[in-house]
Amino acid sequence: MGDRVSNRVLLIATGDTMAQRPSVSQVATGKDLLTHVGPVAAEVVVEDVLAEPSWDTSVATMLAIARRVHSALTEDGFDGVVVTHGVDNLEETAYLTDLLVGPAAALGGIVFTGATRFLDDLSSDGPRNLASSLAVAADSAARGAGVLVCFDDELHAARWARLADPTRPAAFTSAPFPRLGAVIGGKAALVTAPPPLHPRPPHEPESDVAVIRVYAGMTAAMVNTAVDAGARGIVLEGSGAGNVPIELFATIMELTHWEIPVVIVPRVPVLAGPATGAALAEKAGAIIAPGVTAGHARVALMVALGHGGVRAAREMFRS
Repeated sequence: MGDRVSNRVLLIATGDTMAQRPSVSQVATGKDLLTHVGPVAAEVVVEDVLAEPSWDTSVATMLAIARRVHSALTEDGFDGVVVTHGVDNLEETAYLTDLLVGPAAALGGIVFTGATRFLDDLSSDGPRNLASSLAVAADSAARGAGVLVCFDDELHAARWARLADPTRPAAFTSAPFPRLGAVIGGKAALVTAPPPLHPRPPHEPESDVAVIRVYAGMTAAMVNTAVDAGARGIVLEGSGAGNVPIELFATIMELTHWEIPVVIVPRVPVLAGPATGAALAEKAGAIIAPGVTAGHARVALMVALGHGGVRAAREMFRS
C-alpha cells in the first residue's frame, strides 16, 4: 500500500445560513458548497448532518457533532475536521466539542465555521470561510490547538470565541482574550498560545443546565422555578461585572448544599476579579467565572455535572 499523498479532511455540513439559497429555495449540500471553493490541499470527505436551525440547536445535535469529530480523528484516521454551523449557537457547540474531544485534538486540526450571508448573496462570505477552514484543518500548525472558530480569516480558540455581530463577516471575537491568529496564504498563523487541551471527561454531559439573566428587582423565585423544573445546575449572568441581588444569596447557599452548582458570569466577559456582589455571592457558595460567557459556562457546567456535583464544577472553572 502506498503512502497517502495528501491529508484527509472530514467536512461535516449542517446547513444553516452558509448553505441557504433563497433564490432557488434549496439548501446546498456539503458537496454543493465545495463547488464554490477553489482547490484544496487535502482530500475532502463530506458528511451532511440533519440539524436544527442554529438558533434552535438541541443538546442531542451538539453531542452528535462532538462525538463525530472525536471518532473522525481517533477511529477513522482523518487529519482534520471542519464543521459548518449557524452562528447563533456555534460558540456553544464548538466549545462542547473542544471539551469532549480533549487530547484527541492533537491528532488533527478542528475548525468550526459558517456564514452571516446566504450562499447566493452577491457578497456571500461562506465560500471564503469554508476554503480558509479547510486549509487550516489540513495544516499541521493547527494540531493540538484545540477547536478553532474561523470567520473572515480570523482564528479564535473555541474556549474564548463569542458572537459579537451576526451581521458582519468578522462575526466572532475572543475579547477579553487575544485572538488566536489568522489565515495567511492558506496557512494557520497562530500568534497567541492556545489554551491547554482539556482532559476528556469520563462520562456523558448533563443536559439540564439553566441560564438566567439577572435583572433589577429579581427574586429567588426565578431560580427556584428552574430547579423545580429539573435543572441540575444554574448559570446566572450577573449585571455589570457579575453582580447578583443579595436576595439570591440564601438560595445559592441552599442549592450548593443540595449539590446544585450555581455559576456566576458577568454580562460582558472581563478578566478582572469578581465584582462586589459576585464576591459576596462566592462566600455563599457560588462559583465565579469572570472571563466566561453564559453560553460557555452552561456547556462547561454540563460537562462537569456528567461526572460530579459542586466539587467537579469548581474544578472545571478553576482550569
